[in-house]
Amino acid sequence: MSESQLIVRAQQGNKDAFSDLMEIHYRTVEKFAYQCGVHLDDIPDVTQEVFIKIYRFLHQFNHERFTTWLYKITLNTARDYYRKESRERGKERKAFANHEYFTPNSVEAKILIFEEDYELHIAILKLDEKYRIPLILYYFQDLSYQQIAEIMNISLSAVKTRMFRAKDGLKNAINADGGVLNEK
Repeated sequence: MSESQLIVRAQQGNKDAFSDLMEIHYRTVEKFAYQCGVHLDDIPDVTQEVFIKIYRFLHQFNHERFTTWLYKITLNTARDYYRKESRERGKERKAFANHEYFTPNSVEAKILIFEEDYELHIAILKLDEKYRIPLILYYFQDLSYQQIAEIMNISLSAVKTRMFRAKDGLKNAINADGGVLNEK
C-alpha cells in the first residue's frame, strides 16, 4: 500500500494504517531529532510526542509531501520539549541555545563510528539553529530548498543565504584549532 493510501486510511480512523505510517517514519523522526540536538535520552520522548501530534492533527494534513509536514512537526516538537522541560524543572537548560556537548567517551560518541562523523556532528550542533536546520534537512534528509523553506516558514532566498552561511560556519568550526575535537 502506498504512503498516500495509508494517510487517507489513517485519516479515516484506521489504526493499522496509522501504525504502518508510524513504522515507516519512526527512524526518520529519531534521526532528525538527534541531528537537531535532542539528547539520546530524550529521543524516545520527543519521537512519541511527534507521533501523538501527527495522530491528533492528521485530519488537517493536505500537503503534497508528508515528510515535509513530518519534519516541521519534529522540529517544533523538539523545540517545545526543551521549553517545557525548562519550565517544569526550573532549569536554564535550552538544548537549542546552549548545547551540552558530549565528551569523546560518552555514549553518543560511541554511536558515531568514525572520528570524522563525531567532529562533523559536534560542528553542526555548534551552528546557530537557523543555519543548522537547513543544513541537516538538505544534506542528511535530502530535501530541496523549497521544501526547507516550507518547513521553516521562510523564503527561498533566506534558505539559500542560510545554507551559504551554514557551510561557511561549518568549515570554520572544523578548521578552527585543528578540528572540533581539539578545542578546549
